[in-house]
Amino acid sequence: MELTTLFIIIVFVVGYVCIAIEDAIKVTKSATALLMCAITWTLYSLGTGDGFDLHALGDTSQTIFFLMGAMTIVEVVDQQGGFNFVRDALSTRSKRSLLWRIAFMTFFLSALLDNLTTSIVMIMVLRKLVADHKDRIIYAALIVISANAGGAWSPIGDVTTIMLWINKSVTSLGVMKEIIIPSLIAMIVPALILQFQLKGDLQKPQADMSLAELDFSKRERDLVFWIGVGGLVFVPIFHSVTNLPPFMGILLALSMIWIATELLYSRKKQKNNKKKKRVAALVKRIDMSTLLFFLGILLTVTTLEKTHVLENVGIWLNNVSNGNHYLVTGVIGVLSSIVDNVPLVACCMKMYAIDPNVASDFAQDGIFWQLLAYCAGVGGSMLIIGSAAGVVVMGLEKISFGWYMRKITWIAFVGYIAGIAYYWLERSVLGL
Repeated sequence: MELTTLFIIIVFVVGYVCIAIEDAIKVTKSATALLMCAITWTLYSLGTGDGFDLHALGDTSQTIFFLMGAMTIVEVVDQQGGFNFVRDALSTRSKRSLLWRIAFMTFFLSALLDNLTTSIVMIMVLRKLVADHKDRIIYAALIVISANAGGAWSPIGDVTTIMLWINKSVTSLGVMKEIIIPSLIAMIVPALILQFQLKGDLQKPQADMSLAELDFSKRERDLVFWIGVGGLVFVPIFHSVTNLPPFMGILLALSMIWIATELLYSRKKQKNNKKKKRVAALVKRIDMSTLLFFLGILLTVTTLEKTHVLENVGIWLNNVSNGNHYLVTGVIGVLSSIVDNVPLVACCMKMYAIDPNVASDFAQDGIFWQLLAYCAGVGGSMLIIGSAAGVVVMGLEKISFGWYMRKITWIAFVGYIAGIAYYWLERSVLGL
């Protein structure tokens, strides 16, 4: 078993390096991720005698279905011109002014929706505002940072915060009150740095579809927008009320916008009944390469969880740090930019029990749990594949792993550390 685990770690490291240098080796990251997934699971099966974990496939499939549904909904709204008024609300000629508008809108929207859905929506809006791809990927990188920071302080904004909330490690009011300012700092500091990479005015983007090219009237476009975005907002409510997984909520929202658009098309004359903008056609435009990359990465990380690599790392960290919560959670945040933060947080929840009767760092809303919510959520921004939001943006805007690591990683890290420093000053020094 030890030899099997060693080989799995080696394959993971080599595969990760290949993903990082995909531009140099000319092999797409999706192919590498799928190969890495197949090899690690083969090693696990041969080394342990266990078969494939169907439970792991189920968890991963839920994420893939959620992603497919969210991307389709946003694509439908976009193709029908539903985001035009959002574009108009954010529109400005100043590159730096746009940066701050996008940062704050992404930050607060991700707390209401979730960081994954928010990133998809904001990228679609961004495409209508910025024509230059070199400028657009800078904004896109800030969207990743802002979405992850915004999701960390909300009980429904990030899957790891949801886990801690459901486990009663944190309360809604507690995590919002204590983590919102560190999360804001984690967004504002990178924005302050990135604004110096943007100078002058924006080039005028390519004109949107004219009214003649749009299938629906303004009233109908607004209806499509509110059904789509309203459906996305409804997903966490649906999850909370029914206790069904979020992908069921996203499928419900997709079915509603699908039915609504079909009914709207049925009222049109045949000559205006354009099939290319119907949901059935738009589903075919979903970026399968990104979805396959996401599938490969998540299933590969599952082998690290099955072989207890992540759990052993957590135990080792606790022993080395002598229980220093800031060091333990800080390193977990860095690790969450490399592997999925969900198993990392799950391991911590197993290692440390909630003590509801004692006012300690492990009590409900204790320092450890709040730091874990912040670090696991915000830390994923340090690498482009460290979060679901990053993976989606990477695929939509064709951002390379190497560019993000050279240009953005250190900036995200500075914001991450600044947020931790503020929390330490507030709780450990000032005692607030």
